[in-house]
Amino acid sequence: MRYLGIDYGAKRVGLSLSDEEGKIAFPFKIISNNLELVDTIHNICGEEEISAIVLGESTDISGKPNKIMGSIEEFKRNLEGELDLPIYFEKEFMTSIFARGNEGKKENNARKSKKEKAVKIDDSAAALILQRYLDRKNLKI
Repeated sequence: MRYLGIDYGAKRVGLSLSDEEGKIAFPFKIISNNLELVDTIHNICGEEEISAIVLGESTDISGKPNKIMGSIEEFKRNLEGELDLPIYFEKEFMTSIFARGNEGKKENNARKSKKEKAVKIDDSAAALILQRYLDRKNLKI
């Protein structure tokens, strides 16, 4: 059973894939959050033979839904309307920070140019979301 992990963001969406046995998650790609998003996900699910989707559930530090969660729930409803696949939520708390790894630990350099591109880690965050789900699921077996 192959899974697609999704880290939904207002501008970009990170994607990850599991291995065929549904045990290990890998970063896959980062795509733009635009009007073709649901179609793009639909195509990827067909190409990669996806059996289920794991979508990051975004909460604040107290565990309550944060401001983007409404958009994530709408995105989930749109996916459910297009795909005949189960879609599960998995907490995404702190995944972007963990995905940043050492990049997130570096000092903030006030002299950095604003034009310097930030490291994009959305696909790695999606892999962490998916791996959390897979670990929980596989421990129950």
